[in-house]
Amino acid sequence: MKTKLLPKLLLPLLALACGVAPASLAASDGDTPLRHVVSLDGAWQIAEGGMEQPPAAAFSRTVPVPGLVDMARPAFDNPGPPVADRRQFPQKDPKRDAFWYRRAFTLDGPVPPAATLKIGKAMFGARVFLNGRQLGDHAPSFTPALLDARAALKPGENEIVVRVGADRDAVRPAVPDGFDFEKSRYIPGIFDSVQLILSGAPRIANVQVAPDIAGGRAKIRVYASAPGAPVSLEIREWKSRRVVATAAGQLDASGESDFVLPIENTRLWSPADPFLYEATVRTAGDEFTARFGMREFYFDKKTGRPFLNGKPHYLRGSNITLYRFFEDPARGDLPWDKDWVRALHRRARDMHWEALRYCIGFPPEFWYDIADEEGILIQDEFPIWYLRKDWPAALQTPQLVREYSEWMRERWNHPCVVIWDASNETASSQTGPAIEQVRSLDLSDRPWDNSWSPTFRPGDVFESHPYHFGNRPPRVNFRLAGLANADSAPWKKDWDKSVCGQGVIINEYAWLWLNRDGAPTTLTEKLYQNLLGPGSTTAQRFRLYARWLAADTEFWRSRRTAAGVLHFTMLGYDRPDGQTSDHWLDIASLKWEPEFYKHVRDAFAPIGVALDAWEETYPPGLTRDFPCVIINDTDAPHSGTLAIRLRRDGKVLAEETRAVVVKSFETGRETFELTLPKTNGPCEVEAVLLGTPSGDIRSVRDFIVHPLIPAAVPPLK
Repeated sequence: MKTKLLPKLLLPLLALACGVAPASLAASDGDTPLRHVVSLDGAWQIAEGGMEQPPAAAFSRTVPVPGLVDMARPAFDNPGPPVADRRQFPQKDPKRDAFWYRRAFTLDGPVPPAATLKIGKAMFGARVFLNGRQLGDHAPSFTPALLDARAALKPGENEIVVRVGADRDAVRPAVPDGFDFEKSRYIPGIFDSVQLILSGAPRIANVQVAPDIAGGRAKIRVYASAPGAPVSLEIREWKSRRVVATAAGQLDASGESDFVLPIENTRLWSPADPFLYEATVRTAGDEFTARFGMREFYFDKKTGRPFLNGKPHYLRGSNITLYRFFEDPARGDLPWDKDWVRALHRRARDMHWEALRYCIGFPPEFWYDIADEEGILIQDEFPIWYLRKDWPAALQTPQLVREYSEWMRERWNHPCVVIWDASNETASSQTGPAIEQVRSLDLSDRPWDNSWSPTFRPGDVFESHPYHFGNRPPRVNFRLAGLANADSAPWKKDWDKSVCGQGVIINEYAWLWLNRDGAPTTLTEKLYQNLLGPGSTTAQRFRLYARWLAADTEFWRSRRTAAGVLHFTMLGYDRPDGQTSDHWLDIASLKWEPEFYKHVRDAFAPIGVALDAWEETYPPGLTRDFPCVIINDTDAPHSGTLAIRLRRDGKVLAEETRAVVVKSFETGRETFELTLPKTNGPCEVEAVLLGTPSGDIRSVRDFIVHPLIPAAVPPLK
């Protein structure tokens, strides 16, 4: 028998007095569903105060949920204030200890047998009250709080109050707090959705779907404690709603019941075809729907080569550092604007990026829905970054196990998530044991990245950050010419024992950042003085950045020593005292800096070319070899035409073309001879793959014809 539950959500009178429109629930189609997921997103009231008691003063401000407290109106005085020292771990807001959120809603009808309040993510920690009764504390800031609300819920008017810490000190040092050596502000808030989940019994706590593409079937694990209770299952195509599989059975006594459903004419999920299914599991009083894709991803346990759905699949992509963007003055409500977030991911695909690392922090959950739909592979990185010596002694494995478990349960059905990443640039004795305790939770057995700590199994992956152009030894005054003799696998010097059978992802490299206005960052100011001399122009810096970043990308892709090359970074912050930045001219409209788009986009083309020529000066009048590497990341051989052109002042001085063939997932090499001008001056050599599926794809090198040795040549402008 279906239990009919018809909750109705209303905003408090005070919020109405502030001009906030009441929320409404859409009517369901057909029979009343067994489960109602009631969104509590929207305008909440907010006040500041202490940690223990709600503020005595009236809640005179409103704030959007999800969002951050700096979005409150009227605004608070300096919430999430800038830290005095970015490298110091304690961080206290001197004006308040906590922020208190409040809103009301109305439940029409009786209290259902099961009611769970879900707070997607709340910095920093959450203490939750319903109708004056404390439901519980949830210290983690980056995983969902799931709290039993039934005993406190009542028919009619209900009030929910959530306290969040005003700063990282509210949870640190025994709980991950999102510390980041680059961040200057840590702005708190409920930054993911809040839901009230209502159902009958037996209640389904969770569902996990594990694809078996070879068998054309899906394994479904149902998490519910109701031994012997009947259960029905069905799988539909997500868009068409066509039913493709059904089954029925009983729940067992373990609380974890497994079912296998064959799917006829299985359609696989991939970046080229992000096809999605839905699995719905029903008991007599509850139903749980999980969207998933028929997708398998792994690293070969002998070679470390990446495979997607049984075929090699090298990763090309970038990074999103959303928690850094949270402090960007231009941020506004963009991270919660679904149209903007979808456009952001589509800009990634337009750059030929099929992979993203959500770097040092998880975005709101709907970002993963969009990545599923747009066909993007996600390396999902837990917000921990402590380098080699700064790990807080109070943060121990049991806390990591708790938070890693919550993270995995929230995200395990997303086909976009292909790598669990335990931390960024961190050496710790705590993360590895935590990984081993939670690894078995994932029926899809995704690979793990344990940063600078050893991984424990073949088939895992580690991230390498081979920055060529940094100002610190041994890279002082490193120039493009240095790539001629650069190590194509520098990580092996320190990781020989660890890398056996594990993949390597380069997800940071280059070290050439500019702010959005073209000014160097604090990490690159001396670099650009060395490369371009004093008084360089914005146009000169943007041009060098784009061409050298493209060249460095081509270097790593053409060497085929890494399973993936991910540029850093697609989305960050823009501030005068910042260390890194992104490439947007206009963040709201997602307008790229043109030189970056022109050169770096080609460097990531699935069928690409890399001029394996790096010198910045050549003697005049000589004939020189210009090798070209053709890169094929696709599952079909490529036959086409490769051209090479020598230019000066826009005029073509020499040109040659030849037919080329490159096997699928392989590289090929062609070498051209060009005779250089007899007169001194700047030149450009360009290799072009003509008429690829992505259009004409170029690789460009600038150089100077000059009789002097390279060290005596003026900086290239």
